[in-house]
Amino acid sequence: MRKKYVLIGTGGRAEFFYGALAKDFKETGELVAFCDVNQTRMNYANKLLVEKYDHPEVRTYLNTEYEKMIKEEQPDFVIVTTVDRTHHTYIIQALELGCNVITEKPMTVDAEKCQEIIDAVNRTGKEVRVTFNYRYAPHNTKIRELIRDGVIGDVYSVNFEWALDTQHGADYFRRWHRDKRNSGGLLVHKSTHHFDLVNFWLGTEPETVYANGGLRFYGKENAEARGVKHFYQRAHGSEYAKDDPFAIQLEDNEHLKAMYLDAEGEDGYQRDQSVFGDGINIEDTLGVMVCYKNKAILTYSLNAYLPWEGFIISFNGSKGRIEVKVREQSYINSGGEKSDEGAIEEKAITVLPMFGQPYEIEVVEGEGGHGGGDPVLLQDIFGEPGEDEFQRAASHIDGAKSILTGIAGNISLQTGHAVKVDELIKL
Repeated sequence: MRKKYVLIGTGGRAEFFYGALAKDFKETGELVAFCDVNQTRMNYANKLLVEKYDHPEVRTYLNTEYEKMIKEEQPDFVIVTTVDRTHHTYIIQALELGCNVITEKPMTVDAEKCQEIIDAVNRTGKEVRVTFNYRYAPHNTKIRELIRDGVIGDVYSVNFEWALDTQHGADYFRRWHRDKRNSGGLLVHKSTHHFDLVNFWLGTEPETVYANGGLRFYGKENAEARGVKHFYQRAHGSEYAKDDPFAIQLEDNEHLKAMYLDAEGEDGYQRDQSVFGDGINIEDTLGVMVCYKNKAILTYSLNAYLPWEGFIISFNGSKGRIEVKVREQSYINSGGEKSDEGAIEEKAITVLPMFGQPYEIEVVEGEGGHGGGDPVLLQDIFGEPGEDEFQRAASHIDGAKSILTGIAGNISLQTGHAVKVDELIKL
C-alpha cells in the first residue's frame, strides 16, 4: 500500500524530496499537496513536477491552512523543509494530527524547541525521522565500519576540520541563515551534520561543550576593516554587485529567478543579500571542543570562506590512527552549477597501525550526491529499506543529540563557559 505525503516549505531543499517521490518512488509513495507561505513558489514547484518529472500538479495550501491541509489530505507523512526556526511548529502540529514526520536537518534551533518536539513524540507515539544524508555517504559509512571493527582500538580523540569555500560558504551569508534566530548559526544549521557523524562514528553522545569564534570575514565591518567597500545590500539591480565575486545574480539563473526573485512580491524574501552588508549575526569562524560520555574528545573547526570545500579528520586510538581527507565539489543551494550536491572530487582514508605499515582503504562511490549516499537515504525513507548493519536511519533522538552539541556551543559562545549537554533538555 502506497504511503501518502505532503510537503511544507517549497524552497531550495524541497525538490530533493518531492523530486524523488515524483520520479523514483511512485510505487511506494504518493505526493498529494504542497504548503508554503508563498503561492508563487508553490506554483513553480508544481511547474517542476509537471515539466521535469512528468508528475501531475498537486494541491497547494498556504501555511495558514496547514491544519486544513492535513485534515483534508490525511497524509501518512509530512515532509518539513521550511526555515529552521519553524521546524518545531510544523513537526509538533503534524504529530498531534496523527502524522509521522520526515524533517530536513537541523531538527530545530534551540533547546526549548527541541524539548517540545521530544515531548510531542512521547505524547503522540508518532515518529520523527531526521534526514542525515552524510551518514549514507560511502566514505562515512566505511569510517563507522573501521571504528566499529576495532581497527584502531578504542578512539580517544578526534580532530575534525570542515572547510566551506567561497561559493558554498558565502551562500549562508546571503540567505535567511545569516540571522541566527532563523538558523541557529552554522554550529546548528551546518555543523549538525558533522556532530551527528561523530556521534554515529563513535557510538556515543556529547557530555560537555566549549566553543569560541565569531564573524571574522563576512559582514560590513570586516570588509571595511580590510579596506573593501561595498555599496549595496542586495545584488539585484546593483551596479556595484556586477563586479563582486561574492554576489549572486538571480536574474541570470532561470531556476533561482523563478523560485525567489519572481516570488519576492508575496513575502519580501531577498535571496541575494550582500555577504558584506548589514544584518549578519552568525559566525563564520568557529572552534569547538567536545567531551563525550565514552571519554573521547573532539576538537572541531569550521571556516566559511576558504579556497576549497571538504573536510580533514584524524582519529587517534589505542591501536593506531585513521586519517581522512575528502574534497567536495562546491555548489550553491538550489541552482548551483554542480549537478550533485556534495559530489566527491577527491577522497583518501589511511589507516596507520601503531606497529605496522600505513595502508589505504578503498571506498566504492555510487551515483548521486554525497558519493552515492543520497539515493540510499531516499530509498531508506521512501522505498522498502532493507537491513542496515550500520543503523544509519536517524530518529528524533539522533536529531536532538546532534543539534545539542551546536546549541551548547552557541551558549558557550555567549557565556565563555563550557556547557553540560544533559542540563539543556531531558531525553
